[in-house]
Amino acid sequence: MEKRESAVEDVVSAAFWHGRRVLVTGQTGFKGAWLAFWLRRLGAEVSGLALPPERTPLYDLLGLERDTDSHLGDIRDAALVAATFAETRPEIVFHLAAQSLVRRSYRAPAETFATNVMGTINVFEAARAAGTVRVLVNVTSDKCYENRNWVWGYRESDPMGGQDPYSASKGCAELVAACWRRSFLEEEGVRMASVRAGNVIGGGDMAEDRLVPDLLEAFAAGRPAVVRNPNAVRPWQHVLEPLAGYLRVAERLHADPDLHREWNFGPGGDSERPVREVASRLAASWGDGAGWTRPELTGQPHEQHVLRLDVSRAVFELGWSPRWSLEQALDRTVAWRKALLAGRDMAAVTAAQIDDFSAGVSRP
Repeated sequence: MEKRESAVEDVVSAAFWHGRRVLVTGQTGFKGAWLAFWLRRLGAEVSGLALPPERTPLYDLLGLERDTDSHLGDIRDAALVAATFAETRPEIVFHLAAQSLVRRSYRAPAETFATNVMGTINVFEAARAAGTVRVLVNVTSDKCYENRNWVWGYRESDPMGGQDPYSASKGCAELVAACWRRSFLEEEGVRMASVRAGNVIGGGDMAEDRLVPDLLEAFAAGRPAVVRNPNAVRPWQHVLEPLAGYLRVAERLHADPDLHREWNFGPGGDSERPVREVASRLAASWGDGAGWTRPELTGQPHEQHVLRLDVSRAVFELGWSPRWSLEQALDRTVAWRKALLAGRDMAAVTAAQIDDFSAGVSRP
């Protein structure tokens, strides 16, 4: 893939990433595919380790099997993880591989903990043994915090926790990260940071039991979408927002050993909206009579009602800030899905959105 300079250096540094060996775990997933694709456009030598894609064609649509050194496997397999690190010899690692669905975690709690906790330990141990890793960015979730339904945002120093199995597994993963960082990684020359983001949206996310993919799938099929919890409030942001933060953390941590090791990335306050507003905006952006309905549900698994992040540290110490409003992010997501339905070159569509994001362009 042709190297392309970033439109503005204050988003990410193309000069830093060009030619650097980077390993992305979870590259077949939604966020991982966007990150791997962006890194390739910055000129990085990208390797990946993940399960085969389940529902989303994003990995194939972006040509990542062709343009990256992609290894398919399970991070619960410690020997496989170690062998992948030894073969790819990464300097920078982004660990995104996870079981990331709340409702699935109720159906498969042991699998969720095995992947999100023991799988993460396998990645840390492989990074120690490889001898090449200098920076490791551990991607968890805003749900790692003990949610007390506060009206203000959670700060990086707030306690870990979680009521549902997914959230608890991410809280555990953060405790593991702090332990391995202090006990092993830092002493062995691996600088590791944890990054936490809220609900991300964007083209190519087709995971089960997620609001935006479910809405767009229903709209594309010409049927009303079903919305379970229309009054729940979430911090919505386009996938490129936290990915820009992850990239910047890696750049800064590579140069500055004193950089903070925990970071929140979330939207501005005006992007923290109830689910019903997001569903209605998506329907309006889609057009063609799209709409949604709320079913009568009983016995549903527990899901948090309010969850916000305080991103002051990232704003003031990294110079990072959200670039697209919620409306712009939703319009971009709809535009990407409609381009897919129209049979367009989705690598080109995705590249154009990355370029517009970097340049601060707001049009869909």
